[in-house]
Amino acid sequence: MFRNQYDTDVTTWSPAGRLFQVEYAMEAVKQGSAAIGLRSKTHVVLACVNKANSELSSHQRKIFKVDDHIGVAIAGLTADGRVLSRYMRSECINYGYTYESPLPVGRLVVQLADKAQVCTQRSWKRPYGVGLLVAGLDESGAHLYYNCPSGNYFEYQAFAIGSRSQAAKTYLERKFENFTSSSRDDLIKDALFAIRETLQGEKLTSSVCTVSVVGVGEAFNILDQKTVQSLINEFEISGEEAPANESAAEETGGAAADQGGAAAEEEAAPMDI
Repeated sequence: MFRNQYDTDVTTWSPAGRLFQVEYAMEAVKQGSAAIGLRSKTHVVLACVNKANSELSSHQRKIFKVDDHIGVAIAGLTADGRVLSRYMRSECINYGYTYESPLPVGRLVVQLADKAQVCTQRSWKRPYGVGLLVAGLDESGAHLYYNCPSGNYFEYQAFAIGSRSQAAKTYLERKFENFTSSSRDDLIKDALFAIRETLQGEKLTSSVCTVSVVGVGEAFNILDQKTVQSLINEFEISGEEAPANESAAEETGGAAADQGGAAAEEEAAPMDI
């Protein structure tokens, strides 16, 4: 993408019918460190990659608890993600105070999408440069939504966003038919395998990823490092050299199809600001 006369503010349409500043915000999501979500009938698992700006600093939090039944994982500008997660918490508290019941996940996602859409139609605002994977459980079951900076939202069985997310998507597309009937531990296992796919040969340890779960009889919680490391050891998820044979064979086709996009994502540094 290059600067042109139609990207000076967010309300200017190009002759091709595009809003470039909205597209730039969506590009910011692609530069952020990877976040992954997958759901079964009873549970939703969120996982993300922890990237620090330097060896001397800690990483930014990428997963936030919104309520006992809702949590979010973000990719893109972390500051924007914090603001939106705080807004979601406020909406959950207000709804609970008024109706004495948990806020339905779908309703919260629509409110969040409406808030993002306003920023695409006001010249004095900018779009939020963050994508959110919203995981939740309500009376209608487990849900996983993706909220885009454009104000669009989609419900998924499994999805990945952020830098090098195409490799994770390839893995999830190969496995998603089994997710509906998967157990909690199986979902966590698949989430860790998908995270490993985004690391491009780097060894997967509990220090480079964060995992959270919400489900029937289990409030949203972020697993501690010790638990995550024990799960990595239990599932024998190595990944320092190359993926498992099955994964390597399947990915050859997927990598060829997305060679251009994957190459661009590899060159871009994750945005952890």
